[in-house]
Amino acid sequence: MEKRQELYAGKAKSVYRTDDPDKMVLMFRDDTSAFDGKRIEQLDRKGMVNNKFNAFIMTKLQEAGIPTHFEALLSDTESLVKCLDMMPVECVVRNVAAGSLCRRLGVEEGVTLNPPTFELFLKNDALGDPMINESHVEAFGWAKASDLAKAKALTYQVNDVLKALFAAGDMILVDYKLEFGLYKGEVILGDEFSPDGCRLWDAETKEKLDKDRFRQGLGGVIEAYEDVGRRIGIDFNA
Repeated sequence: MEKRQELYAGKAKSVYRTDDPDKMVLMFRDDTSAFDGKRIEQLDRKGMVNNKFNAFIMTKLQEAGIPTHFEALLSDTESLVKCLDMMPVECVVRNVAAGSLCRRLGVEEGVTLNPPTFELFLKNDALGDPMINESHVEAFGWAKASDLAKAKALTYQVNDVLKALFAAGDMILVDYKLEFGLYKGEVILGDEFSPDGCRLWDAETKEKLDKDRFRQGLGGVIEAYEDVGRRIGIDFNA
């Protein structure tokens, strides 16, 4: 597999074409951003940690029957993935009130949500990734209603798998965002799953073990990510 020109550079990852039009290389960088890219820093080892974390989670989801774009680890910071036609929306599930939900609704952080909530956000940094609804997605042609329904169902399936996985490591999966795309007509999970895109708390102390450590200036960001990984069985030295 030959990596070719850079196709896209996001806030923390770069995407490269390959000699196979159906495959791309996803490279995880050490860049760490917050507040729609207004704050960016370099954190040593972050690219490696998130790449291996994502590979582990995607493999667990595939084993549970959830289709993903992940193909294989290529190096410490690179993975081979399927080339998707991405939906420009983020699917968010919240198991516990935190972050923007608390700011929008005046809800106290830490309140358990039963049932978990499902939200949609438009991927648009210039607009601040605004919250949208399913009617917007269909009306503006961002995705077919049937494809969005499939993405929503898969998002809840991911919740069932990962809540149990993190609970076994004495952690609470507070919330997370997922992105989906089409691969030869099939809706599958794309992008990544790492502590950059979810909230994880220690089950006993409620210590934050995710990107909120960066957002809130708590320090020890990568050390927390590595702690999460070790608790669920990731060997970052492999």
